[in-house]
Amino acid sequence: MNLTEKCAQIRLVLTDVDGVLTDGRVIFDNQGVESKQFNIRDGQGIRLWQQFGGQQSGGQLGIVTGRSSQVVKLRAAELDIDIVRQGVKDKLQVVRTICEELQLELAQVCYLGDDLPDWATLKHVGLGVAVKDAAEELKQDADYVTSLCGGHGAMREVVELLLKNTNRWDSVLRKYQT
Repeated sequence: MNLTEKCAQIRLVLTDVDGVLTDGRVIFDNQGVESKQFNIRDGQGIRLWQQFGGQQSGGQLGIVTGRSSQVVKLRAAELDIDIVRQGVKDKLQVVRTICEELQLELAQVCYLGDDLPDWATLKHVGLGVAVKDAAEELKQDADYVTSLCGGHGAMREVVELLLKNTNRWDSVLRKYQT
């Protein structure tokens, strides 16, 4: 199956956070308060997927991450992301559960990852994506490797890939040209 065919079947985009939506750095202040830096273009990409990603309506998007963070909860709320699973030990099992809940097949999922805990999931979904600075093992098994590093617009790149390969990008452009 070629990339266009894989993109055509995607109904749900799931992503890791640290190293994908961020550059992987975690910052703690003297009081132990954590902060992360997110790329605004990734946020816009998420909004575009939510609006234009579905056949009749927007596409679904969720977060599956090994760490638990209030910052992730806040960012997800800001972007209207309802599917948020934090503190996940077995990402593939959680993705399978999400698919059952949404009545989707793994083949209908695009998953973005960067490191070894994402590897099994990336190999079992319909479109496995590794960010440019991902672990080599992921990049070797990925269906697509982004040209951008995690935290630097990789999510936006993937959303554009999906929309362009399913002839929906022109609808996005029309919205913003008027």
